[in-house]
Amino acid sequence: MTVAAPVRLGLIEGYYGRPWSWAARLETAAFLAGHGYGFFLYAPKADAYLRRRWREPHPPAEAAQIRGFAAACAGLGVEFGVGLSPFEIYRDFNAEARAALADKLAWLDDLGVRHLAILFDDMRGDLPGLAATQADILHWIGSRTRASRLIVCPTYYSDDPALDLFFGNRPPLYLEDFGAALDPSIDVFWTGPEVCSLELKPGHLERIAGQLRRTPLLWDNYPVNDGSRMSPFLHLRAFTGRSAAIAGHIAGHAVNPALQPVLSRIPALTLVESYARGEAYDYGEAFVRAAGAVLGEDLAEQVRRRLSALQDVGLERLGEGAARLRMRFADVDHPGAREIVAWLDGAWAITREELEAS
Repeated sequence: MTVAAPVRLGLIEGYYGRPWSWAARLETAAFLAGHGYGFFLYAPKADAYLRRRWREPHPPAEAAQIRGFAAACAGLGVEFGVGLSPFEIYRDFNAEARAALADKLAWLDDLGVRHLAILFDDMRGDLPGLAATQADILHWIGSRTRASRLIVCPTYYSDDPALDLFFGNRPPLYLEDFGAALDPSIDVFWTGPEVCSLELKPGHLERIAGQLRRTPLLWDNYPVNDGSRMSPFLHLRAFTGRSAAIAGHIAGHAVNPALQPVLSRIPALTLVESYARGEAYDYGEAFVRAAGAVLGEDLAEQVRRRLSALQDVGLERLGEGAARLRMRFADVDHPGAREIVAWLDGAWAITREELEAS
């Protein structure tokens, strides 16, 4: 049974590692559109032309793929967006940077981008005047883009002290200053108490809304499994820790998927059910229903029986169990089974060096 969620749902490809194929993107967008997902943001960290090499145009073949996908999303009734990370542009927003950014914005307008996300995440942030400078850049962008929705991911997008360890100590009152300086029409991404938050509560979101002077747009880092720490695990279980009570405290809910596009659809479906059923939500039964819808009943049951091995034990501790799992799924003619086999073969393993190069 398809149920409607009382909150705007979408997908953001915000992961590190090997990006999805264009066919997988289209299949996933079409599948989730049938279950209430209304927007799709293309922003894989591996697309260097949206990140460290953002000043350069995409190669023609890749640009054509993005354009085709944008058109396909429009045909599905899904609002297409792009996440642009003009890497550390706030260090020197000079004439050259402005000209390059204007060219990139014109290209995105030509694509028909509905949602434009400017992503300042995972960049150095211990700089004087960071909030005001970033707000000025966003207002400059806002006066030039034709996108109907402008979104920003701040450099400090969570309370998590890990961000300070990796990117420098956040300036005092960064969120308050950013929220005060930023036009209220611009949405702000927030991941929660942690980068990968175990739960999100209304009280926390109310406090962040007060700091930002707007309801945050949730960037949910589940079921993402990028990085050297998470890529040895498959994140398949249903969503938990996101009570339907948060619906009135967020401007929308964007899911950062796993590296496995087919398997990502399982938890993505359960999020719809979590919002729609509220206190009646049963995450175990939601997984059974979602896995059946994505994988078919037989394969879903095989995955359910081995869920702990896939999600909790992980590749590094499976030992001989990895070979047994591979034998179980290798002969199954289903893209979800092939993703499990590829994961067992190390196809999605990510090293720290790869992360630092993105």
